[in-house]
Amino acid sequence: MNPMKTGLELDYETADKITVLNLLDQLEYLQNELKNHRENGDYMHKDDAYNSEFKLIPSLKTILHYYGEDV
Repeated sequence: MNPMKTGLELDYETADKITVLNLLDQLEYLQNELKNHRENGDYMHKDDAYNSEFKLIPSLKTILHYYGEDV
């Protein structure tokens, strides 16, 4: 083992699962934030609401679909 090498090595399956869980968490956060804005009147800047609804959430769903998630 190289004494200069530090860090943690993960197999691809574990790394993918961590990635999927993070993406799902972000998707849930954005969906809840947008829902609270619409239903409860929580403040959300109009640009953030637009980007969440039409850019970020659809993009996250596309990426998660690539990983085999049905969202």
